[in-house]
Amino acid sequence: MSTIGGHITVDPEIQNGQPVFTGTRVPVQTFFWHLEKGISIEEFLEDFPSVTKEQAIDVLEIANKIVNSTQLDKIYETVD
Repeated sequence: MSTIGGHITVDPEIQNGQPVFTGTRVPVQTFFWHLEKGISIEEFLEDFPSVTKEQAIDVLEIANKIVNSTQLDKIYETVD
């Protein structure tokens, strides 16, 4: 099991290792799907009350750090 930024957990025993919000079974990808569909953070939090606003904001900050990393090309190669 690993934790990223304190708010994302990757554990093969939870959702088959898909990244989830720590302390929940809610996949981080579900959050981004909601945002892609124009659903607000507040609506997402209403749909998934086990996720805190702090967790959602932190995940956005992690994504921002990744996108703005000088190593973005290497990160992309590892997930491509």
